[in-house]
Amino acid sequence: MNRGFKYISLILVVVATLCLSTINRNTSTKIAQKKGVRKIVIDAGHGGSDYGASGAYSYEKNIALAVALKLEQQIKNDITDVEVYMTRREDYFDNVKIKANKANAAGGDLFISIHCNDVTQKKGRELVGHESKRVRKKGKWRTIQVPQYRYYTIPTSAKGTETYIWGINKNDDKEQALRENQDIFKDSSMDSELKNFDPYSPEQSIAISLRTQQYAERSTNLAYNVQEEFINIGRSNRDVRQRGVGIWVLQAVAMPAILIELGFISNPEEEAYLNSEEGQYALANAIARAVKKYKQNIESKIKTASQINK
Repeated sequence: MNRGFKYISLILVVVATLCLSTINRNTSTKIAQKKGVRKIVIDAGHGGSDYGASGAYSYEKNIALAVALKLEQQIKNDITDVEVYMTRREDYFDNVKIKANKANAAGGDLFISIHCNDVTQKKGRELVGHESKRVRKKGKWRTIQVPQYRYYTIPTSAKGTETYIWGINKNDDKEQALRENQDIFKDSSMDSELKNFDPYSPEQSIAISLRTQQYAERSTNLAYNVQEEFINIGRSNRDVRQRGVGIWVLQAVAMPAILIELGFISNPEEEAYLNSEEGQYALANAIARAVKKYKQNIESKIKTASQINK
């Protein structure tokens, strides 16, 4: 390759980069005008034939639904200008694809999935005595002592709450969810050129990529808010986490999304707390406070961006 051709190629790269940067800035400005939090989707994990994790006497599906319903009521009491959509109100099963479709069809601005954690419990045994048994060996009968054991489950010490967002390696899936739910761009505050994008145009792809980044940031902020509120009510903090597998629904919904593990149903102390009215109300109220803080923060940023862009 001659020097002149290299020079021309370099100029083309610089021009292309500047153009892309301009598109990014312009699109980012439009993205910042996205509506605030108008509709919250609450998903009670599992249900019906899917019991989820189990404790000594209870199931995850029932705890998740009880807390989800209390959270719905608390949000309605404390954040009166939002609508709440429940993926289920009763004990029935929808697979994660149906749940994601419900959330997207509802036009949610935030997705909160409620679950309980567990760990594989270790088994133990204890010698409780011996039993005499007659056996025949080499043509002779003899009596032997056979040990007798009591088998039991060793209670787990794992406890605390953790909140998940989708794994960064699932961003492509999140972008596809946004691409398939084009109503995210059909907002009165958005410029008309954004409303009529070709889903696979370069500018639309940039907009979707930026939206995905924005949703990841918002989801992370909400997740930390939730954990902070849990700490305030005395829950053990297991932090905010990403999980690349096992939480498909988080990247399948076209909105910021978190999954909350309320505690360990496999821990007897935690199981009792999760099944108590006091514990369920405390958890629901903590999540509602985190959502309210999140909403105020988002709408404050939107207001500031709107004033700057006037």
